Amino acid sequence: MPVNAALKTYLETRRSIPAFQMTEPGPSRAEIEEMLKLARRVPDHGKLAPWRFIVYAGAERERISLELADIAMANKPDMAVDMIAVEKSRLTRAPVVIAVVSRAAPHPKIPEWEQIMSAGAVCLNLVMAANALGYCSNWLSEWFAFDEKAYPVLGVATEEKVAGFIHIGSPKIQPVERPRPDLADIVTFAGE
Repeated sequence: MPVNAALKTYLETRRSIPAFQMTEPGPSRAEIEEMLKLARRVPDHGKLAPWRFIVYAGAERERISLELADIAMANKPDMAVDMIAVEKSRLTRAPVVIAVVSRAAPHPKIPEWEQIMSAGAVCLNLVMAANALGYCSNWLSEWFAFDEKAYPVLGVATEEKVAGFIHIGSPKIQPVERPRPDLADIVTFAGE
């Protein structure tokens, strides 16, 4: 089978950029829609689409960040001043943040675990789609992915879960390689 050299090179060199090291320009609405079309092409047993997207862009990022900061300070009233500043900027570190929301639920034929993994695959596809369009990206979960008090602020229903927040923008820095596990430490060939 012929090797797709560009794809192989991409997979060999793919790196995330921390959200706080992203800047404008971010993707346009048309580019975001193209990313989402690519991201939705994942394994999805039963064609359930057990996930959805919420796009945070423009001034909404700041409004939502401030509301999330209020929740964070209510959760931890003795929060340090520097951490309050971090909380107030949660969704403003990158030009665009896209939540991948899992709608996994019991189903007579499709295991819930497979639905959850499909949402994870969407997150990775979205990271790769952003990179394919020339942007940097980072898949984060953040505390508010697990705090249901934040769900109304984020637009997440109580029966849903956040699979991840994909931060998308342009890099302020070039990514550097990080250590990867040796194959000998993570691979077992059955029967050997």
